[in-house]
Amino acid sequence: MREFFQEATLDELRKILDSKKISSVELTKHFLDEIDNRDHLFNAFLTIVPEVAIDQAQKADEQIASGQSQPLTGIPVAIKDVILTKEQRTTAGSQMLQRFFSPYESTVTQKLKNQGAVLIGKTNCDEFAMGSSNEFTAYEKAKNPWNLNRVPGGSSGGSAAAIASREVPLALGSDTGGSIRQPCALCGIAGLRPTYGRVSRHGLIAFASSFDQIGPMAKRVQDVEILFQAIAGADEKDPTCSTQPLEHPEERESLEGLTVGIPQEFLKEGLNPAIRKNFQQTIEQLKTLGAHTKTISLPKTSHALASYYVLSSAEASSNLSRFDGVRYTARANNPKNFEDVFNKSRSQFFGEEVKRRILLGTFVLSAGYYGDYYEKAQRVRSMIKHDFFKTFQTVDVIATPTTPTEAFELGSKTKSPLQMYLSDLLTAPASLAGIPALVVPSGFSKEGLPMGLQLMGRPYSEAFLFSVGKCFEEATRHYERRPPS
Repeated sequence: MREFFQEATLDELRKILDSKKISSVELTKHFLDEIDNRDHLFNAFLTIVPEVAIDQAQKADEQIASGQSQPLTGIPVAIKDVILTKEQRTTAGSQMLQRFFSPYESTVTQKLKNQGAVLIGKTNCDEFAMGSSNEFTAYEKAKNPWNLNRVPGGSSGGSAAAIASREVPLALGSDTGGSIRQPCALCGIAGLRPTYGRVSRHGLIAFASSFDQIGPMAKRVQDVEILFQAIAGADEKDPTCSTQPLEHPEERESLEGLTVGIPQEFLKEGLNPAIRKNFQQTIEQLKTLGAHTKTISLPKTSHALASYYVLSSAEASSNLSRFDGVRYTARANNPKNFEDVFNKSRSQFFGEEVKRRILLGTFVLSAGYYGDYYEKAQRVRSMIKHDFFKTFQTVDVIATPTTPTEAFELGSKTKSPLQMYLSDLLTAPASLAGIPALVVPSGFSKEGLPMGLQLMGRPYSEAFLFSVGKCFEEATRHYERRPPS
């Protein structure tokens, strides 16, 4: 039964729960035991709430017994620790919020609770979601289940590691410049960055508000789709949330008739040989499934990384000003006055990467440099959006690698910020354009490290992306391979 729990799809878990062959309490206890026994290897979780989870599972069993189960009723879900859960600790991976308990529920976790899902714990992440490796957490660094000396990717590395290690079947992450897609690729699972505004940000601790999106992560694309359907939709508490109705799920047996764009700018410098070779093989697999591939150009995306870091750091500088040592944050001891409280608390409890981005953001917003940097970056963002929207007039979907390298060794890039920032090279463009992007496992390197295919689509085309992703997934079946750990 342990093997079944770890490898079952959501549909399979739904059937066995509804048939009452197992209970949600039994299922939840299984995953709690897995976390208790093995998470010291991965550090995927920052907070576990077993009593709360068992209580939610008992209520889910009552809901199932009454014949009112929904797709996620009784299913354990992990939540990235930048998403608020009422009366539970939410740290954002930072010492600044080490003792913060939210007074309210985020919209996405409330939607999961409304379905009867079991919120099993909060997952590790880079501090305030700033990072590409999960090494900038203030707590124990998360590790990649495929190789414990490698990073799981960031900033949603804890969520990805928890799924890849079979400690939980589903998780939520957040994606600003690639923070769902990169860890999914590096840990060999599937995940989605939705269209900007498709999922409510109410209750998400903000990093860069015009980029941040909560998204679903799972072993299989079909499970990602089910979780997405549960959390997406309009929300009056988030004025940026779209009211556009969700599309109905699509199914396809092949990619016959589809035109897949391959942007030449994504395949130039920066890709290591294993990633390049894997992507070439992936293109051939897409052709075998009936797709027509077409070389395209997205010329302004060569400036995407610079634009992203200017804009996201500027927004971070503004958003993180609320963490002042006065209200709900940690406070330095023995301050001399209010200004000293602010300076000492932020100096002591913010990590180095957070400080770096606040300084950069404050600089580009300053009076003498606003026009030279921030305004230019906004213009570049508009041109990148135009490139994508023009290209989608001639192709159905855009395919690229997800990361320029496989999972790198822990500590190998932390002293070189620019090298770390290059991890966002292939994911930042979709974030700037606000378009949806799905990651599906695409193979493994000689060292047995996973790699991922990134599929980008028109705004609000998530159902279409899922149909393409499921077709590719079933043809390649990379999800059948498990981490050795």
